Amino acid sequence: MTESERQNILEQAKTFFKDRIAKKHKENTIKLSSLNKFNINPFTYKYLAQFAFGDSSPESMAKALVYPRVLGTSISTTFGTQLQYFCNEVLSSYASTTSGIDIEFVDAIDGRRKYCQVKAGPTTINHDDVETIRNHFKSIRNLARTNHLDLGYGDCVVGVFYGTTSSLSQSYKRLSEEFPVFVGVEFWYRLTGDHNFYYDLIDAFAEVAAEMDSSTALDEVIKQLAQEIGRQAY
Repeated sequence: MTESERQNILEQAKTFFKDRIAKKHKENTIKLSSLNKFNINPFTYKYLAQFAFGDSSPESMAKALVYPRVLGTSISTTFGTQLQYFCNEVLSSYASTTSGIDIEFVDAIDGRRKYCQVKAGPTTINHDDVETIRNHFKSIRNLARTNHLDLGYGDCVVGVFYGTTSSLSQSYKRLSEEFPVFVGVEFWYRLTGDHNFYYDLIDAFAEVAAEMDSSTALDEVIKQLAQEIGRQAY
């Protein structure tokens, strides 16, 4: 990969993250200014506020509700659902026309063409996904034999955007008994040939947050929610 190609992917990644993830994340955050957006457990509601912030004031209770959604489930869900768009828009130069395969690339380590299904994180597949991926790869192997294509045993792979080998779920580990699973740093290195690309991509996404700076909007959401909590009894 040339430096120009590298920078192009990073810039496309920033644009993607800003347009498809960060904006949606901010919109979802703003919606949290009302209690009807939460399924409140009255037995743990005040406890969590006291545990995390040292008191059960309306503001602390609002934070106990909002922070897990904003900093955890909301952004993780959005990222996962946008994964295919990331492949189409950012990794378009690697796009595959093979059924059941997301991208194809020449491995920077062994120099062989890889047929790759990409996944978001180390816990994002389940038992049924394993069988689906296995069937896709078996179909490719059968096609390769029929057409006399040079497809080695380790050329059908799973690429996981982030994480480490030790953090892979049991479903991934089952899959890795038959097919290579490249995760985090290794995936991006094999794809781009740049061992630092994974960290540069993380920094590029962080730059989007710095450019948008949604802290004011978050403070306003907590303020409005705290006012509503103050009018309620739990």
